[in-house]
Amino acid sequence: MRTKKVMLAVAVLALAMLACQSASFQPQPPVVQQPVMPVAPIQSNAANPASEQEGLVALYETVSPGTVAIITETGQGSGFVYDAQGNVVTNYHVIEGANTVEVRFTSGYMAYGKVIGTDLDSDIAVVKVDAPASELRPLPLGDSTTLKVGQTVVAIGNPFGLNSTMTVGIISALGRTLDSAHETSEGRFFTAGDIIQTDAAINPGNSGGPLFNINGEVIGINRAIRTTSFTETGEPVNSGIGFAISINMVKRVVPVLIEKGEYDYPYLGISALPSDNLTLPVVEALGLKSYTGAYVTDVVDGGPADQAGIIPATKPTDIQNLLSGGDLIVGIDGREVRTFDEMLAYLITNKGPGDSIILQVLRGEERVDVTIVLGSRP
Repeated sequence: MRTKKVMLAVAVLALAMLACQSASFQPQPPVVQQPVMPVAPIQSNAANPASEQEGLVALYETVSPGTVAIITETGQGSGFVYDAQGNVVTNYHVIEGANTVEVRFTSGYMAYGKVIGTDLDSDIAVVKVDAPASELRPLPLGDSTTLKVGQTVVAIGNPFGLNSTMTVGIISALGRTLDSAHETSEGRFFTAGDIIQTDAAINPGNSGGPLFNINGEVIGINRAIRTTSFTETGEPVNSGIGFAISINMVKRVVPVLIEKGEYDYPYLGISALPSDNLTLPVVEALGLKSYTGAYVTDVVDGGPADQAGIIPATKPTDIQNLLSGGDLIVGIDGREVRTFDEMLAYLITNKGPGDSIILQVLRGEERVDVTIVLGSRP
């Protein structure tokens, strides 16, 4: 998060009705493995807190040289060294609208960077910097599919301009969604998925910085917080609910941004009822035969879902503004779908434009398989 006041829209999140929310990624070229700093696993030892503390100290000393501060004429954020060619990863909203980008390394070395790729859907940007090899310390990347709620995580960044600040917490939840910065033609926002929730302290200036697992591998990019507390200057303050982009999304998006400068997302073309809104009275009013799933409220005319025959909600119910008759998506490619968030996470980490998917939907008592060819986000 940048420290300027206008970033409140990014930091203070309001989860509302999901609109045209379907995303996944195109097939990617092979990722060239870059030399990274080796990090020895840190063994948790509840009986010996001093040993665990020493492990955290060692983690910081090993990985902090690979983290950077990102300074623009309008604010500041964080980032990390992705490869030995000088590609630095950060958030799109950190460098949005910037004419100059300054990259500051933990050693004190500073250099101007050039933005070579941006992705508004995932809020990722790549900045290319010309720096000595001794300053370019690529960080090891983890695998976000192996993450579990309760695991220890470490954030290192530039909160409030305090360079190389380390905070520790746990993974609070997985598979969250956030609005992206990519607007639809109707002025709504597409959805970013596969988001990690953490209670590690994240504040303005942390955006774009790495979130590590206990072994010192980057497992996410810190992106935003939800809060109702602010400083005297209007900056949002950590409340224990932070969000990070999963590293598996980073590993799919960043190589394409380096190569092409932009990323093309697939498109399903549906709106779904937020999972929190699928309460027992709503389930009863809709006449659903399942308590879980992604309930389709709207389908974009002419979109992939519409062409495949997905049915939106159209019939009034006893609850105001709630329509019945829509398909309830309960599976995708043979996998159970309990929420729209789960379906979105599967799409963005496994599929791309032009790929086919099979949705399992409930229509009243009937279970139907619907094959859909994914399009590209308009």
